[in-house]
Amino acid sequence: QVQLVESGGGLVQAGGSLTLSCEGSGSIFRGNYMGWYRQAPGKQRELVARITRGGNTIYADSVKGRFTISRDNAKNIVYLQMNILRPEDTAVYYCNMWPPSAYWGQGTQVTVSS
Repeated sequence: QVQLVESGGGLVQAGGSLTLSCEGSGSIFRGNYMGWYRQAPGKQRELVARITRGGNTIYADSVKGRFTISRDNAKNIVYLQMNILRPEDTAVYYCNMWPPSAYWGQGTQVTVSS
């Protein structure tokens, strides 16, 4: 049974920081790539960052230099450290494999006020 539980979201002022966590179970963490995605109101879900089991990372241009993805393979946890947050980062954040599986967790809401 696949389970993904995202946490760590909240309300923060522009320029602030948050760290998101995603704990998973089942086969989903056995894949090479894990990713963080986000979906803003009225917009499609987009990939924010992804990481291989070996720690190689790729970021969307909009978050490059501000966000850092990491993972603990032994604990099946993926993190997203978000710094210098902007109002346009406001969204529900999800983790999943990359390319994504059909299973999505409940996500965690990040709201950045100006």
